[in-house]
Formats: sequence, structure tokens, C-alpha cells
Amino acid sequence: MKFVLQSVLVLACGFLSNGIQAGTADRPDSLAGYILTPKAPDTPRINGPKITGVRPGSDFLFRIPATGVRPMTFSADGLPKGLSLDRTTGLITGKVRKEGVYTVTLAAENSLGRNERSLRIVVGDRIALTPPMGWNSWNCWGHTVSQEKIMAAAVAMEEKGLADYGWSYVNIDDGWQGTRGGKYNGIQPNRKFPDMKGLADSLHAMGFKIGIYSAPWTATFAGHIGSQCDREDGVYSWIEDGKHNSDFRLSDPEGKLRGRDLWYHGAYSFAENDARQWADWGIDYLKYDWRPNDYYNTKEMHDALRSTGRDIVLSLSNTAPLANAPVWVEYADCWRTTTDIYDNWESVRSIGFEGQNVWAQYKGPGHWPDADMLVVGVVGWGKKMHPSGLTPDEQYTHITLWAMLASPLLIGCDLDRLDDFTLNLLCNNEVIDVNQDPLGYQASAVSSTDTSAVYVKPLEDGSLAVALFNLSDKPVNMGFSCTDFGITGDQTIRDIWRQKDLCTVADTERWETEVPVHGTAFLRIYPGNTRERPVGYKYM
Repeated sequence: MKFVLQSVLVLACGFLSNGIQAGTADRPDSLAGYILTPKAPDTPRINGPKITGVRPGSDFLFRIPATGVRPMTFSADGLPKGLSLDRTTGLITGKVRKEGVYTVTLAAENSLGRNERSLRIVVGDRIALTPPMGWNSWNCWGHTVSQEKIMAAAVAMEEKGLADYGWSYVNIDDGWQGTRGGKYNGIQPNRKFPDMKGLADSLHAMGFKIGIYSAPWTATFAGHIGSQCDREDGVYSWIEDGKHNSDFRLSDPEGKLRGRDLWYHGAYSFAENDARQWADWGIDYLKYDWRPNDYYNTKEMHDALRSTGRDIVLSLSNTAPLANAPVWVEYADCWRTTTDIYDNWESVRSIGFEGQNVWAQYKGPGHWPDADMLVVGVVGWGKKMHPSGLTPDEQYTHITLWAMLASPLLIGCDLDRLDDFTLNLLCNNEVIDVNQDPLGYQASAVSSTDTSAVYVKPLEDGSLAVALFNLSDKPVNMGFSCTDFGITGDQTIRDIWRQKDLCTVADTERWETEVPVHGTAFLRIYPGNTRERPVGYKYM
């Protein structure tokens, strides 16, 4: 029986490697055979994180992510004092004053059924208790981002069902900045963002959180003003001299002033000014981008954000030095461990497999090393939009590895041009559960060579997530025995992407499957080791 089950899986996984190459995502029909995730049932199913954090007295916003036929009604039993639920939208809002851990029973109900799931609301000092999930504008729009494009992304997340899986952040990257002014002499938006507070209010009403971008330099990577300046009044000489375009981006026709000439820390910091402005707008997430990340500027912005009384995730970018890991754990919620990712195999492979293992001991609830944004779907960095250069199998590896690493998941593509294949990658609740597992462990590479890697991640329910990665240029057979990972007793092996149980094996039996070129087999082994007294168990 075991041989038959294995053979079926080999054939199914082998189907992934049918010769489709990069650059075919503009023809959705060519990717139909690669769609592995089953369609969500019409009955209600609650997805997304099982734990969330908020500081005492801070604004709380949580949208119950649930798939199923609408209309749907929601309930939440056990909400702490100060929070309330909109039964129609599933939005939980309010403020909790008292610290503690509150276990809430969420429920979603439609005409076909009802589903319940627990959510732990932790009111304490830490936020971002699971890796942030959402969308960022850079890999799609680059510095051409606008308020209209941000709203379009939010609408697409709503209409295409991403919000129903827990994708919740809508983040503005570089390109929104104008000059300083306003109540706090903070950075004001340029003409592309006519109403930043109105934008934040609209996103919050939809159940989304909003992110923004800055840098502790006199100018950002894209050539807009940063959170530091050489003048105490916050006037930048290159702005005053007219060396900018109509969106206040650096532009010197004579070529004497280049962007990198302004990538330095100024004599005066406006971190507190900017933090107050962002809090007034209702910002929930800050990408703070410079190199090399350092203690002083990180702590300064951390303290500035905390002083506002608003929960704002502090995400550092980029290539945070390992030597300062204790600093990032204490003062940042996320930090980029790499340079920018691109949509090719070498970039994903080097970032994912070669640069992350050293960060495992620093990862956990409230502090997340970040392997950078997802390069699936149609991307372009504000230039020529094109389908991801990753093959379908490489995209499966990309998402699987980021889930196993417990990396923040930030989509970078044009959400208006999502095809069914890309939605399949982003809307698998079991894949998301691995990434959002409350333990917050980063997977360990129990085996790693130039041609293959085996990653293992313990999950809160006692089961084990296992990913077999083929890094070579030909299909290979890969496998394991459960005892390889320290598991005893009979175990069920489940295909996470296909959401189906494959077989039950004895702990000492070897299980194998064929893994396609640059592809993966993503599995869950359950129930894991018993927590009962092992009477009669004999060591083999």
C-alpha cells in the first residue's frame, strides 16, 4: 500500500515540472495546470493569524478574515472590555486599557454553515506577534506610486479575496514625499497624495492598515526628502534651489547633484516631527530605509514612534548588520536581512537559502528578520511591467521558503493584474498558517547541499512542517523517515499546497517523492510526538 501511495504522489508532484518557463505568466491558460490549491469552500472558514498584539490604550483594528459565500455574519465571544465587533463586516475595533491575554472565540456564519476559531489578543508591550502580511507599492510602481494606485490596490485586495486570508497591510513605499510643513513641520505629501489622512481613514474603514516610508538621510534612495536635514528649519537646500521635479523628487538637469550625494545623515533629525505627523494621519507601519542600519537612528525612531501613543510597526531596511542583532530585537519589529530581491532564481536562491539561517535565533513574536518582498505576479518597479521571471516551480519554492522562514509576507505585484495562478499562491490558508504559526519559529535546515535542502519547522499544535527543496537543474527523488526529525509513532503526511492527506507511515518507514527542478514538496507531518505517557514504546 505504501508503494502505491508514494507512486501517486510522485506522479502528482512530477506534474509540476512540465517545461513551462519564465515569462509565461502573461498567458494565464498556460499556468492552469500549476494551480494546486483547492478553491475555498462555500461554507465559512476563518483564516489568518491566531494571535495578535496591541499596547494598552492603543487603537485596535482586526478584521476577521473568512472565506465563504456572502452575506456572512460574525461574532466574537470573550472580547476584552473596550473592544466591539461589527457583526456585518467582521471588524473588531476599540481600545483595551488592561494588560493581559484574552482568548476570544471568533465565529463566521452564512446560509450554509458556521465556523469557529480562537484568537488570542495579547495586550502588552509587543505588537506584530506574527509576521506582517500585506502589499507594498515598490516592486510594482516604484517612485510613481500615487494615492489612486494605493486605493486601487486596497480595492483589489478586497475584491479578489486576499483580505479573507489575513492580508492586511497596504504600504506606501518611496515616492509620496513633498516638503516639510503642517502642524509638526513633518514631511507633507506631494501632489500625488492629496489627502493622506482621508486615505488612511478609508483603508481603516475597509479593515486594512496603512504603511508609509522614510529614511534617516537628507534624501531617500528614490530622491525624496528624508527624516533628517542640514538645516534646523527643515528646509532642504536642493529643494530651495529648485533641483526637483513637480513631485519634489531630485532632478538636476546639469547632473552635478546625484541621489547618492544626499544619502547621508543630516545635522538635524526630524524623527519626532515625522512620527507625530504619521500618527495624526493614522499610519500603522513604517518602512525606515538606509544603509548601514545603526543603533542610534533605530532607537531614535523607535522612541519617536512610541511617544505618539499609536502602535506603528517599525520595519528597518536594508541589509541589517548581524552584529547588531540584539538592537533589532529590542527596538524593531522587522528588519531586512538582505539587499533588494529581484524576480530571478539566483536572487531568490541566494537570499532565501544562503542568507537566512544566521537569523533564526533572533526571530520570534514581535521581532522578524525580513527576507524582502514577494516577487510573484506582474512586477516592474515603476518601469516596464512584466510577469515574474520565476518559473511556476520557483514561485512555489519562493512562497514555501518564506512561509517556513516566518518572514514578513509583502506582496509586490500589480494586484489589478492578478491571475488565478498567483491567487493560488497567495490564498492557501494552510501555507499561511505555517507562516503565521504563533510559536514564530524559523525553520531549520536539517540538510543542505548545493543541489537540495530539507527544512523543518515545529508548529504550535505539535505537528511538523517539512519542505523538500530541489535546487538542481533536474528532477530528483527526495524523502525522509519521521525518525530523521525525532518523531515517533505512526504519522500522517499531508501535502500543504494540495491540502490533502497522502498516506500514513510508521515512524521508521522511508517516504519519498519526486521534486521538480527548482521546486518543492511542502508537507505537514501530524500528529507529531505524543504528549501522553509512552507506555509500551520500545526503542528500535
